[in-house]
Amino acid sequence: MARVLSLIRPQPFLALLGRRKMSLYCRARELFAAAVEAVQPDVAIRQSLQRQDDSVVVVGSGTRKFTLRNNVHVVGFGKAVLGMATEAERILGDHLVGGIISVPHGIQQTLRQHGKHHLLLKEKSRIQVMEGAQHNLPDANAQKAAECIAQLARALTEKDLLLVLISGGGSALLPAPVSPITLKEKLDITRKLAAAGATIQELNTVRRALSVLKGGGLAQCAHPAQVLALILSDVIGDPLDLIASGPTVRVPICREEVLAVLERYNLLDSVPLSVEDVLGRLSPRKEVEVDEAGHVTNYVIGSNSVALQRAGRQALELGFRPIVLSPTVCGDVRSVSRLYGLLARFACSREENPSEVTAEVLKLGPAVGVESGDLHRVMQSLEEARSRGKGTTCVLAGGEPTVQLTGNGRGGRNQELAMRVGLELRGLQPLPDSPVFLSGGTDGQDGPTEAAGAITDAGLYEDAQKQQLDIVSFLKNNDSFTFFTHLSGGRNLVVPGLTCTNVMDVHILLIPHSAK
Repeated sequence: MARVLSLIRPQPFLALLGRRKMSLYCRARELFAAAVEAVQPDVAIRQSLQRQDDSVVVVGSGTRKFTLRNNVHVVGFGKAVLGMATEAERILGDHLVGGIISVPHGIQQTLRQHGKHHLLLKEKSRIQVMEGAQHNLPDANAQKAAECIAQLARALTEKDLLLVLISGGGSALLPAPVSPITLKEKLDITRKLAAAGATIQELNTVRRALSVLKGGGLAQCAHPAQVLALILSDVIGDPLDLIASGPTVRVPICREEVLAVLERYNLLDSVPLSVEDVLGRLSPRKEVEVDEAGHVTNYVIGSNSVALQRAGRQALELGFRPIVLSPTVCGDVRSVSRLYGLLARFACSREENPSEVTAEVLKLGPAVGVESGDLHRVMQSLEEARSRGKGTTCVLAGGEPTVQLTGNGRGGRNQELAMRVGLELRGLQPLPDSPVFLSGGTDGQDGPTEAAGAITDAGLYEDAQKQQLDIVSFLKNNDSFTFFTHLSGGRNLVVPGLTCTNVMDVHILLIPHSAK
């Protein structure tokens, strides 16, 4: 009888473990969903642009108000601007005269197929939709849209207001090379620079010099009209001059800087004659002083920070203690996973001040784009939570880590990061009190897969072994999607479907402090 009881008793306990584990998994998914919802294109516009009689106010801008006199024109470019434009037209009403937006090839059909009709313009919309940039590359259709946008902007007067909607992918959707440079020639140069290892800043230095609309060119075309740009940021730190190459941000163009970049990567002697011609007659554009003239106003209305703040509020509603680490996490996923593993170990340590862990965390800071002050702040909060010994702490972060490709498997940075964090957590408290980690791309697509990311915990390695999955081999082949697809029937995958937005990645680390 005693033997029968020994076989029966663990079953309810194991079921309880499973329920508690799945509870944290579900909570992590809720937090990710809240983060994505906060940066939906229509939500971002609705929360940022408010109509007040015959004026429109940009919320959070110090009550910046724009007068409406049937004088508003809309242009936009990017993967999320269709939903932004739809909500903007609803708010502006009859004051909207017309507009043109450049959006990815096939996006309208895709939105219809996914039932996202609220993000589509009405049949009699005053805004013209032009699709282009197939495979996220500038093409003839995108160039035509850019030319139409430039033509619209040039026709404006000082009585007009140009509302510019910008999101990730906007650079490819607004190609307008300076004549006589062809689109192919411009694309070839940027490809060669990228292949040679040029930074995004160097790429933009050259791209602006060869472009009509980038680097403040669109704002210049619209002068003397008022220009209001509302931006969904997909770049770490939200630098206005880098998002879609800054078409509404004045950036002085220096011929010597452009030549220096081309020479640095041994391309100066191989540029086509058209590029030599443009660089030879390069002179500063007429500068539109944003602060002094007041004609151009840029606002970031959706970003990784906004997503993390909303996830933090949701964490509070769930009874967790939220801590936002940073929206600027970057660097190799190996270093990033090590950071999260160390923070979890620090939080679960029985020592009052685990100095070795603290030292390694601070040393990792520069490699993962996190300031030492932020790391100190988070560790202090974790130490306080640990001393209380109850409840769950929710560490939130975001950014865009990178993966070194060593294989040819299917996956993405979020799924690989989740795998590596699972390995870092190995050996911590047994389930259900193990920390849980989720990494997901807010665009809903992690690499060439239908998953946005994955969720994991300290039992990942053991679970993989039981299911005869060699996690190390999958990592070597960068085959994280295949791994998670086979693991527990794909339960660990995060698959939100089409999200219609993109503010990079969200990382969620849940640490139950009852684990002490």
